[in-house]
Amino acid sequence: SFLVKALILDVLIDLSHLVFEAGRVITEEFVCNCLNLVRNRLGCKSYSIAPCAHHVESNRPSCTGIDTPTPSCVKQCDAASSLSYSSDLSFGDTAYTVDNDEKQIQKEILTNGPVEATFYIFPSSAIKCILLGVYQHVAGDLDGGHAVKIIGWGVENDTPYWLAANSWNSDWGDKGYFKILRGEDHMGIESYIVAGTPKL
Repeated sequence: SFLVKALILDVLIDLSHLVFEAGRVITEEFVCNCLNLVRNRLGCKSYSIAPCAHHVESNRPSCTGIDTPTPSCVKQCDAASSLSYSSDLSFGDTAYTVDNDEKQIQKEILTNGPVEATFYIFPSSAIKCILLGVYQHVAGDLDGGHAVKIIGWGVENDTPYWLAANSWNSDWGDKGYFKILRGEDHMGIESYIVAGTPKL
Protein backbone atom coordinates (compact mmCIF):
# COMPACT_ATOMS: atom_id res chain seq x y z
CA SER A 1 0.00 0.00 0.00
CA PHE A 2 2.76 2.49 0.92
CA LEU A 3 4.71 1.52 -2.22
CA VAL A 4 1.64 2.04 -4.42
CA LYS A 5 1.10 5.49 -2.89
CA ALA A 6 4.73 6.40 -3.42
CA LEU A 7 4.59 5.23 -7.05
CA ILE A 8 1.45 7.24 -7.76
CA LEU A 9 3.00 10.35 -6.23
CA ASP A 10 6.21 9.75 -8.19
CA VAL A 11 4.22 9.62 -11.42
CA LEU A 12 2.39 12.82 -10.46
CA ILE A 13 5.57 14.79 -10.06
CA ASP A 14 7.22 13.47 -13.23
CA LEU A 15 4.70 15.09 -15.52
CA SER A 16 3.47 18.66 -15.24
CA HIS A 17 0.25 18.27 -17.23
CA LEU A 18 -1.54 16.26 -14.54
CA VAL A 19 -5.20 17.14 -14.18
CA PHE A 20 -7.05 16.65 -10.90
CA GLU A 21 -10.61 15.83 -11.86
CA ALA A 22 -13.61 15.02 -9.67
CA GLY A 23 -11.39 13.98 -6.77
CA ARG A 24 -9.46 11.48 -8.91
CA VAL A 25 -5.71 11.88 -8.85
CA ILE A 26 -5.02 10.50 -12.32
CA THR A 27 -7.19 10.88 -15.42
CA GLU A 28 -7.66 8.09 -17.95
CA GLU A 29 -5.70 10.05 -20.57
CA PHE A 30 -2.87 10.57 -18.09
CA VAL A 31 -2.63 6.87 -17.33
CA CYS A 32 -2.80 5.90 -20.98
CA ASN A 33 -0.08 8.34 -21.98
CA CYS A 34 2.10 8.36 -18.94
CA LEU A 35 1.97 5.37 -16.62
CA ASN A 36 4.60 3.48 -18.57
CA LEU A 37 7.54 5.85 -18.29
CA VAL A 38 10.54 5.02 -20.45
CA ARG A 39 12.90 4.77 -17.49
CA ASN A 40 11.04 2.13 -15.50
CA ARG A 41 8.90 0.32 -18.08
CA LEU A 42 5.79 0.15 -15.92
CA GLY A 43 2.36 -0.53 -17.37
CA CYS A 44 1.41 -1.96 -20.73
CA LYS A 45 1.87 1.05 -23.03
CA SER A 46 5.27 2.56 -23.79
CA TYR A 47 5.70 6.29 -23.25
CA SER A 48 7.30 7.92 -26.27
CA ILE A 49 9.22 10.78 -24.61
CA ALA A 50 12.66 9.70 -23.43
CA PRO A 51 14.39 11.12 -20.31
CA CYS A 52 16.55 14.23 -20.75
CA ALA A 53 19.03 16.21 -18.62
CA HIS A 54 17.97 19.20 -16.49
CA HIS A 55 20.55 21.79 -15.41
CA VAL A 56 23.49 19.36 -15.22
CA GLU A 57 26.01 17.68 -17.47
CA SER A 58 24.74 14.24 -18.40
CA ASN A 59 24.96 11.44 -20.93
CA ARG A 60 21.29 12.18 -21.70
CA PRO A 61 20.38 14.91 -24.22
CA SER A 62 19.55 18.33 -22.76
CA CYS A 63 15.87 19.06 -22.10
CA THR A 64 16.43 22.64 -23.27
CA GLY A 65 15.00 23.10 -26.73
CA ILE A 66 13.07 19.84 -26.73
CA ASP A 67 9.53 20.56 -27.89
CA THR A 68 7.77 17.21 -27.93
CA PRO A 69 3.97 17.24 -28.10
CA THR A 70 2.01 15.15 -25.63
CA PRO A 71 1.42 11.76 -27.27
CA SER A 72 -2.11 10.89 -28.30
CA CYS A 73 -3.98 8.36 -26.19
CA VAL A 74 -4.12 4.95 -27.84
CA LYS A 75 -6.40 2.78 -25.72
CA GLN A 76 -4.60 -0.51 -26.22
CA CYS A 77 -1.49 -2.13 -24.81
CA ASP A 78 1.72 -2.72 -26.74
CA ALA A 79 1.51 -5.93 -28.78
CA ALA A 80 4.17 -7.61 -26.61
CA SER A 81 2.29 -6.93 -23.35
CA SER A 82 0.45 -9.73 -21.57
CA LEU A 83 -1.83 -7.18 -19.88
CA SER A 84 -5.16 -5.89 -21.11
CA TYR A 85 -5.62 -2.12 -21.38
CA SER A 86 -8.59 -2.03 -18.97
CA SER A 87 -6.83 -4.13 -16.31
CA ASP A 88 -3.74 -1.92 -16.43
CA LEU A 89 -5.52 1.33 -15.57
CA SER A 90 -4.87 2.72 -12.08
CA PHE A 91 -6.67 5.63 -10.50
CA GLY A 92 -6.20 7.66 -7.38
CA ASP A 93 -8.98 7.61 -4.82
CA THR A 94 -8.62 11.11 -3.38
CA ALA A 95 -6.42 14.17 -3.72
CA TYR A 96 -6.25 16.83 -1.03
CA THR A 97 -4.16 19.68 0.33
CA VAL A 98 -2.25 19.52 3.61
CA ASP A 99 -2.02 22.50 5.97
CA ASN A 100 1.18 24.49 5.50
CA ASP A 101 2.38 23.52 8.95
CA GLU A 102 5.61 21.58 9.50
CA LYS A 103 4.06 19.13 11.99
CA GLN A 104 1.02 18.49 9.76
CA ILE A 105 3.27 17.78 6.77
CA GLN A 106 5.36 15.37 8.86
CA LYS A 107 2.19 13.65 10.13
CA GLU A 108 0.91 13.24 6.56
CA ILE A 109 4.19 11.69 5.41
CA LEU A 110 4.20 9.28 8.37
CA THR A 111 0.55 8.35 7.84
CA ASN A 112 0.15 8.20 4.06
CA GLY A 113 3.61 8.50 2.51
CA PRO A 114 5.30 11.20 0.40
CA VAL A 115 3.62 14.52 -0.42
CA GLU A 116 3.95 16.91 -3.35
CA ALA A 117 5.24 20.44 -2.75
CA THR A 118 5.73 23.49 -4.92
CA PHE A 119 8.48 26.04 -4.44
CA TYR A 120 10.15 28.96 -6.17
CA ILE A 121 13.19 28.31 -8.32
CA PHE A 122 15.95 30.61 -9.41
CA PRO A 123 18.35 30.63 -12.40
CA SER A 124 20.28 27.42 -13.02
CA SER A 125 23.44 28.86 -11.45
CA ALA A 126 21.58 29.01 -8.13
CA ILE A 127 19.87 25.65 -8.65
CA LYS A 128 23.28 23.96 -8.90
CA CYS A 129 23.92 25.05 -5.30
CA ILE A 130 21.21 22.60 -4.23
CA LEU A 131 23.75 19.84 -4.78
CA LEU A 132 25.62 20.75 -1.60
CA GLY A 133 24.20 20.20 1.91
CA VAL A 134 20.89 21.78 2.94
CA TYR A 135 19.81 24.27 0.28
CA GLN A 136 19.11 27.81 1.49
CA HIS A 137 18.61 30.40 -1.25
CA VAL A 138 20.68 33.54 -0.72
CA ALA A 139 20.88 35.35 -4.09
CA GLY A 140 19.33 35.52 -7.55
CA ASP A 141 16.06 36.63 -9.06
CA LEU A 142 12.97 34.45 -9.18
CA ASP A 143 12.90 32.25 -12.28
CA GLY A 144 9.59 30.40 -11.84
CA GLY A 145 8.11 27.55 -9.85
CA HIS A 146 8.60 23.81 -9.63
CA ALA A 147 7.02 20.78 -7.94
CA VAL A 148 8.88 18.07 -6.02
CA LYS A 149 8.06 15.11 -3.81
CA ILE A 150 8.92 15.45 -0.10
CA ILE A 151 9.77 11.98 1.19
CA GLY A 152 11.15 12.73 4.66
CA TRP A 153 13.07 15.09 6.90
CA GLY A 154 16.13 15.33 9.11
CA VAL A 155 18.77 17.61 10.62
CA GLU A 156 22.25 18.21 9.20
CA ASN A 157 24.78 20.34 11.13
CA ASP A 158 21.94 21.72 13.31
CA THR A 159 19.94 22.73 10.20
CA PRO A 160 16.49 21.12 9.82
CA TYR A 161 15.67 20.00 6.28
CA TRP A 162 13.10 18.33 4.09
CA LEU A 163 14.42 15.47 1.96
CA ALA A 164 12.90 15.82 -1.51
CA ALA A 165 12.93 13.85 -4.75
CA ASN A 166 13.21 15.91 -7.91
CA SER A 167 12.00 14.89 -11.37
CA TRP A 168 15.21 15.91 -13.18
CA ASN A 169 16.67 12.39 -13.36
CA SER A 170 19.22 10.64 -11.17
CA ASP A 171 22.22 12.59 -12.49
CA TRP A 172 20.90 15.77 -10.82
CA GLY A 173 21.51 16.57 -7.14
CA ASP A 174 22.25 13.60 -4.89
CA LYS A 175 21.07 10.89 -7.31
CA GLY A 176 17.90 12.91 -7.95
CA TYR A 177 17.33 13.94 -4.31
CA PHE A 178 18.12 17.14 -2.39
CA LYS A 179 17.70 18.73 1.04
CA ILE A 180 15.98 22.09 1.57
CA LEU A 181 15.53 24.15 4.73
CA ARG A 182 12.57 22.94 6.82
CA GLY A 183 10.17 24.81 9.11
CA GLU A 184 10.49 28.31 7.64
CA ASP A 185 8.47 27.90 4.43
CA HIS A 186 11.76 28.49 2.62
CA MET A 187 11.14 29.43 -1.02
CA GLY A 188 7.47 28.56 -0.42
CA ILE A 189 8.24 24.84 0.02
CA GLU A 190 5.58 24.47 2.76
CA SER A 191 2.97 26.82 1.23
CA TYR A 192 1.15 24.38 -1.03
CA ILE A 193 1.32 20.71 -0.12
CA VAL A 194 -0.77 18.13 -1.99
CA ALA A 195 -1.25 14.48 -1.10
CA GLY A 196 -3.38 11.63 -2.31
CA THR A 197 -4.51 8.09 -1.68
CA PRO A 198 -4.69 5.37 -4.34
CA LYS A 199 -7.74 3.36 -5.28
CA LEU A 200 -6.62 -0.18 -4.48
